Amino acid sequence: MKTQLSSKGQIVLPAELREEDQLVPGQVFEIRRLASGEYLLKKSISPGQPGLLKLLRSCPSQDWFVPIESESTDSLQ
Repeated sequence: MKTQLSSKGQIVLPAELREEDQLVPGQVFEIRRLASGEYLLKKSISPGQPGLLKLLRSCPSQDWFVPIESESTDSLQ
């Protein structure tokens, strides 16, 4: 896939990629220069970010995920 650098230095990710990876406006990315003309763009995932639980639940191996009942401090004496 190709994209173009704007006069403001912005790169637009094609809609197909944004939809596949469920990217939303405001999503934070890390960019690293690997070599002259080569870059690595990586989506940052931070705790509490919308969609994080959905991402974890989409993991092929789900036996690690065990829902727990919520607890309340009202039961403490």
